[in-house]
Amino acid sequence: MEQEPDDPFAFTPVATAPRADGWSAARQRDFIAELATHGSVAAAARAVGMTPQSARRLRDRPDAAGFVRAWEAAVEQGRCVALDEAMRIAREGRLVPVIRRGKLVGHRRCFDSRLLFAACYGAPMQRFDHAAAVARLDPAAKDPGTR
Repeated sequence: MEQEPDDPFAFTPVATAPRADGWSAARQRDFIAELATHGSVAAAARAVGMTPQSARRLRDRPDAAGFVRAWEAAVEQGRCVALDEAMRIAREGRLVPVIRRGKLVGHRRCFDSRLLFAACYGAPMQRFDHAAAVARLDPAAKDPGTR
């Protein structure tokens, strides 16, 4: 399967010594795919049988530029996925089983506004750069905020 050159997750795996318990090319790709699903380095490393510390050591290697780019894209996508899920749960609530005398008698929908606040305030806010926006729209225009 060929990947598009613009695919942010396409990268050349870091060359490592062949070991059954090491960072093989397949394990590196699986790690990036896991990271893109939720944005958690620790969870992604555990999912592929590695530690977060070894993932960070691999990332810090001088020949890991492609891996680093894929890592950053995967973290960003994973955070967006997690934020979307948190917002959905905050809006729709969760079904919680209702048990009486040891038997399931139904479900109720529970809402937790703390999840919504955590999703909204935990997400990094990007600061609007007016000059950059003006330059993108009209490179010849001068930012009205400057003299």
